[in-house]
Amino acid sequence: MATLLSLASGVIPEASPVQAVYAAFDAGFEAVGLWIEPARWDVSVTRQVQGALRATGLRVLDAEVVWLRPGPFDPALLATIDIAAELGAAHVLVVSSDPNRASTLDRFVRLCEHARPLPLRVALEFGAFTDVPDLHAAAAILRDAAQPNQALLVDALHLQRSGGRPADLAALPPEWFSYAQLCDAPAKGPSAGDRAAIRAEAVDRRLCSGEGELPLAQLLAALPAHTPLSLEVRSQALRRRYPDFSERARAVLRQTQDWMRASV
Repeated sequence: MATLLSLASGVIPEASPVQAVYAAFDAGFEAVGLWIEPARWDVSVTRQVQGALRATGLRVLDAEVVWLRPGPFDPALLATIDIAAELGAAHVLVVSSDPNRASTLDRFVRLCEHARPLPLRVALEFGAFTDVPDLHAAAAILRDAAQPNQALLVDALHLQRSGGRPADLAALPPEWFSYAQLCDAPAKGPSAGDRAAIRAEAVDRRLCSGEGELPLAQLLAALPAHTPLSLEVRSQALRRRYPDFSERARAVLRQTQDWMRASV
């Protein structure tokens, strides 16, 4: 059984959701990730994306991003989940910039409860520039939330920059890991306290698998076998080198497959 590889929306952030589907298909991906902004989304967009998915046969591995922020609960968070479900997404990705842990926990539970009948898994992502800064913090929230449709999203870069190691995953329930994000980077990155620089690297300076020094083979070995992988190679250099969305997606897939054949 081959590992499912999906084109992350961040590889082609300039693309519309329909363009993302066709770029993933043209490149040879089996699945795609979609960026959903409810304020810029209506029924016609849903129909167009559904049509593209039917035409290509692609799956939607994940939809992003449900971003938790301080203040009153934003109904648009639930709208993102509803749109993701209409598109058949397997996961919706959640990030928190709310420093109030109790609020993050409460809202994460609320999202899971809303998504449960759809059905849709709600994946909490940690990162050193967010307010769920590391694996330990994310795992503590999931333990307290205890939702049947929750997931823990591990991004190879975020794990490294937050001080985590692939071996740390062994202490956590394997059912939490229903997909992961793969990319590469230098072993050493920005200063641990420089959240702006860590975010800038995550958005603009990722590398394809095998082009950096992250312990990617160890990470894949620590995940359940054949965990689906979203190729989250957000890269300004790739955007400049491959302005064509399909060519960029193809380059990311080819490099990742070459690395996997040689290393995994």
